[in-house]
Amino acid sequence: MEGVLLPDVGRIVTPDGVVNGALVVEGDRVAAIEERPGEPTGWVLPGFVDIHCHGGGGHSLAGGDPAAARAAAAFHASRGTTSLAASMVSSTHEFLLDATRALRPLVEDGTLIGLHYEGPYISAAKCGAHAVSVLRAPDLGEIAELIEAGGGAVKMVTIAPELPGAVEAIEFLDGRGVVASIGHTDASYEQTAAGIDAGARSATHLFNAMRAFDHRDPGPIPALIADERIFSEVIADPVHLHPGTMRYAFDVSLPGWTMLVSDAMDAAGLDDGSYTLGRHTVEVSGGVATVAGTDTIAGSTITLLDAVRNAVTLAGQSMTAAVQMAAATPAELLGLTDVGALEPGKLADAVVLDDDLRLISVMRRGVWLEI
Repeated sequence: MEGVLLPDVGRIVTPDGVVNGALVVEGDRVAAIEERPGEPTGWVLPGFVDIHCHGGGGHSLAGGDPAAARAAAAFHASRGTTSLAASMVSSTHEFLLDATRALRPLVEDGTLIGLHYEGPYISAAKCGAHAVSVLRAPDLGEIAELIEAGGGAVKMVTIAPELPGAVEAIEFLDGRGVVASIGHTDASYEQTAAGIDAGARSATHLFNAMRAFDHRDPGPIPALIADERIFSEVIADPVHLHPGTMRYAFDVSLPGWTMLVSDAMDAAGLDDGSYTLGRHTVEVSGGVATVAGTDTIAGSTITLLDAVRNAVTLAGQSMTAAVQMAAATPAELLGLTDVGALEPGKLADAVVLDDDLRLISVMRRGVWLEI
């Protein structure tokens, strides 16, 4: 494909600021950004990069089924998330190994950007919707086998740093280029700092499934949010975080170290009803997903486009800041050099919104998608 991305004069969000004009695309790459005279309408944003997602559109990324994962990736792409990681939930080693082998080809062909194990090396006290029966301390043999089975597909592992062997596991992951992310943790401030010093590079959904902040026992949150070595995930929906908490996280951590994530499960984009996440039945009511029979939140039903809108409209962030958190910063964490920004030479992934932030169109790799 060769042409100019509509609108003819839109607000194009680039790494250097907003340009009023149009995007020129050649093949699957951005060729140029043209400044044009006239009153701009709408927004042209880089395709979003979601590093924490379990499914969407009725399809699971966590089940290890390639067809379902392709369908989930297609659903999120149609909502603007053109780069998507598959997040596994805690399970047996055998299941995770089989799922890794099954999904590896989707990473190799570009459908997915990688795999993220959100457990099983997490705290039973802060397990959220993860099944306690499969939680365990980190096992270097297991981790090595998963990384080998992935052949480069494994990008991130969530670990609670207070568990026996966690510091050694974080060092092991860091040495192999896999992001160790601190989350689902009951760690003290000191245990969290030890995990960061060992090589942890991110925080899994900051604030959620973590020991709460206390002025005499601060726990993991201030250790994570204040350390420039840590990239912090934020689920920007008012179910997971009060808008004031969102604003606080964005203003303190700053867009260069903050990543919007969906943490979406299968029900994203669908009506209320009964769904499955890992080993749990999940009930969705009013768009809120909880483990059946409890008030435990089980992922979200938002997309990254919803998170961007919420960051702007609920938490007072600029569009440039919201876009950096939804694209450039997560791409930087995973070392993705071809996505995350609109600039010449990068892949032509773009999201076009109107002035009211309603979705108009999505381009992925230079091809318009059906939305």
